[in-house]
Amino acid sequence: MTDEERQAVRDAKAGDAEAFGVVVRLHSRTLFRTAARIVGSAAAAEDVVQETLLRAFRALHRFDERHELVPWLQRIAINAAIDELRRAQRETPLAQRDADGEWTSLDPADTAPSPERRAASAGLGRAAAHALGGLSADERAAFVLRHLEGRPIAEISRALGKGDNATKQSIFRAVRKLRRALAAWTEVPREELA
Repeated sequence: MTDEERQAVRDAKAGDAEAFGVVVRLHSRTLFRTAARIVGSAAAAEDVVQETLLRAFRALHRFDERHELVPWLQRIAINAAIDELRRAQRETPLAQRDADGEWTSLDPADTAPSPERRAASAGLGRAAAHALGGLSADERAAFVLRHLEGRPIAEISRALGKGDNATKQSIFRAVRKLRRALAAWTEVPREELA
């Protein structure tokens, strides 16, 4: 933990609410990136970050300054993101089938891609969104932290509140499900192999 972080945490614990603004300034972008990758939408990620920071501020008195701040904040963010995913799954699916039976995303940002992006990845994007939507909240969080954020297993385990083996199993199941769901997109046609 940097000296700036340590001082901000100490001041915030002592009752200086403005000192927590330093934590927000230093880490909100990282928390947003993690949340957006888990929940799949910028709007939902903003809500997750706000909830994360509110939870962190309320629980700051329990934070042990001998530990790093970022993993603690990420664990709160992951829990908030999982809560958001579960809430959203009860309300609306991430994707639906259109009239042709193709999977389409329900995220408005995904329905209007640029022409270049549409030409290059429309089908794959829908398949990937559907595949990620098929993961459990724990699998999705573990996959995002490992393969998109590049976090080590021990840190992911702490963030998810699981043991290393359980975390590895979540990542393994997520990768297996994604490979299966995206197999048609990753297979090389036989004529290209000749």
